[in-house]
Amino acid sequence: MSNLRTLVFFATPAHDCSYLPDREATTMFVDPRAKIDKKLYSQLTALGFRRSGSHYYRPHCESCSACVPVRLKVDKFQPDRSQRRVLKMNADLACRLVPAAYNERYYRLYAHYIEERHQDGDMYPPTREQFTSFLVEGSTDSWFLEITLNDELIGLAAIDLLDDGLSAIYTVFAPEYESRSLGTFAVLWQIEEARARELPHLYLGYWIKDCKKMSYKTRYRPIEALQDGQWHEMRST
Repeated sequence: MSNLRTLVFFATPAHDCSYLPDREATTMFVDPRAKIDKKLYSQLTALGFRRSGSHYYRPHCESCSACVPVRLKVDKFQPDRSQRRVLKMNADLACRLVPAAYNERYYRLYAHYIEERHQDGDMYPPTREQFTSFLVEGSTDSWFLEITLNDELIGLAAIDLLDDGLSAIYTVFAPEYESRSLGTFAVLWQIEEARARELPHLYLGYWIKDCKKMSYKTRYRPIEALQDGQWHEMRST
């Protein structure tokens, strides 16, 4: 089994940034041949890496440090008025964790979400192979949160269980239920799940100050940012 000292890393050639226009990005990947167990994955996450399928990566741009890894301290979190409203609005939903695996019902929801909300993104058009390689393959201790309304699947969140917390990988929902703020609801559910498991953190991926798609992450507080190799509480954004 690999460890931090034996891992080999590769950097991609510069490519168009997915988040900031007119910028190029470089990504560092862990050697895909490495054997990554839960302990090593947890260590990588604490160092700012993310998982996409069987790939473990982090931004590695020479002239830009806009992508900031962030995580929430769940024991100190208190929902604000808007978040409490989301919880109250969705009190009629049923949630359950199931092992991450392909299911045609999951894929249909995923495809519907991508087709309606992300036609300008890298994941359009969606395919079954894409869904599997992104959300199912490479999992170590990975789960799907099913969110249902009267037995109808209206939301699905991919979650990884780490040694020191949960990692929020991706959330999709039926666009016709947009008014329910299911993305926010899924994060709030994961906060409570981490707290129930006595895990200190919920990792939320990367925050980019000038990217509106990322702005929601700083609405959860207290939130920490990884900068210069250390986690620090963000005072303001």
